[in-house]
Amino acid sequence: MRILLVEDDESLASGLRLALERARYTVEHVADGVQAVAALSDNEFGLAVLDLGLPRLDGLEVLARLRRGGNAIPVLVLSARDAVRDRIQALDLGADDYLIKPFDVDELLARVRVLERRRSGLPVNQLQFGELQLDLAAMSVRWQGREIEVQHREFMLLRRLMESPNKVFSRQELEESIYGWGDGVASNAIDVYVHHLRRKICPEVVRTVRGLGYRIGKAEA
Repeated sequence: MRILLVEDDESLASGLRLALERARYTVEHVADGVQAVAALSDNEFGLAVLDLGLPRLDGLEVLARLRRGGNAIPVLVLSARDAVRDRIQALDLGADDYLIKPFDVDELLARVRVLERRRSGLPVNQLQFGELQLDLAAMSVRWQGREIEVQHREFMLLRRLMESPNKVFSRQELEESIYGWGDGVASNAIDVYVHHLRRKICPEVVRTVRGLGYRIGKAEA
């Protein structure tokens, strides 16, 4: 899942980005409200982590503009504003959750997982397709009950495919899901990850749709 992190404190943003990327999310960071509105207008994100005390445009106004424009992206608000009226205002404007600074990073990650489950309609932190399972909390892959060791971006690729098992993803869509804006992407990167997943799990785990891209395939012995 791609997350937009909107935070003007560079030190905090750096720590949050590192924690989220270690949890195998793709994270883009902007530092003010105007940039946040532009990013959310032009790109597809699964979640926004939004500070309120932002330069140029306050986080509450960012939230209000999103909802007025019909953007239903889940929003987790971060704020040092701990008054009940502030929390009520943010929730009334359309925030999905509100976390008061300072906070524990593990709690933030737990709340992100809750919003991710809610967005996907999942009752637990798992994705399953046939005998293939992804545990989103443990960041592990199991096939036929056996744990499979995969690399960070292999997991992210598999996760994106399993989130929409009936969809064919273009190479560009998959690259955007697992790479950040500033990351260099080799022209054959997706092909390499697909090759590794097929070797580690089974040849049909990711299927090629000629001329279109890739989709998840039924993993069979």
